[in-house]
Amino acid sequence: MSTVAKRSITLSPELAAEVDEAVAAGEYASASEVVRDALRQWKERRDLFGYTLEELRALVQEGVDSGPAQPGPPIMDRLRAKYQAMSDRSAASR
Repeated sequence: MSTVAKRSITLSPELAAEVDEAVAAGEYASASEVVRDALRQWKERRDLFGYTLEELRALVQEGVDSGPAQPGPPIMDRLRAKYQAMSDRSAASR
């Protein structure tokens, strides 16, 4: 038989209401199931992205050092035009 480690947590009224609503709607059998599911998802996300605090700080600094942000739409327009032209040339040479 597996051992269960019990914890006591405090939720904001808004989060507590969300948990209660999920249980009342039949999405989960208990508040504990809601919390376990949330913790599993948190762990998966943490494991998937797995950056250390130092790595995150380095990534933020890399972004800062790269200069001001460029507006996305004009860049995407240029890329679409470039790849459309490449596709057109490829189709014409067949």
